[in-house]
Amino acid sequence: MVAVGRLKPGPEKIMAGDYLTRAEGFGRKCGVTRIGITEFSESQASSPASRMAEEGKLVAAALPARVFSIVLDERGKALASEAFADLLRRHLDGGTQDMAFLIGGPDGHAPGIREGAGLLLGFGPMTWPHRLVRVMLLEQIYRALTIIAGHPYHRA
Repeated sequence: MVAVGRLKPGPEKIMAGDYLTRAEGFGRKCGVTRIGITEFSESQASSPASRMAEEGKLVAAALPARVFSIVLDERGKALASEAFADLLRRHLDGGTQDMAFLIGGPDGHAPGIREGAGLLLGFGPMTWPHRLVRVMLLEQIYRALTIIAGHPYHRA
């Protein structure tokens, strides 16, 4: 996961850490070798376009060369948990080496980041705060891995 914005100490950071630890455990059972978070501070540039461009450069530089990127965007496709798990399963089975989930800053992602995405993923048309999106994404990654592993956590 690559995120613009840093989680401060508090309940969201605790929840994010909990879901990350859980996902790492199930990830090993599913062939995922690493789940990591790279985070950057929000740009202090004066205009939204400048902030997005500056943040986009940081995000792009943090990505491996042959990565399948999933960009979180309110205009993105909403997936049911089972469909999200199926997407991860297909990439795991297909030999995808690197996947990255990209969370933008308050102004969103730079156009080049969105255009280079393998998938634009949305949690609905509402705008969510960065700290909640990270928790929601980590929970969905954990849920997807439990679905792949056949664990009863997910009950449709």
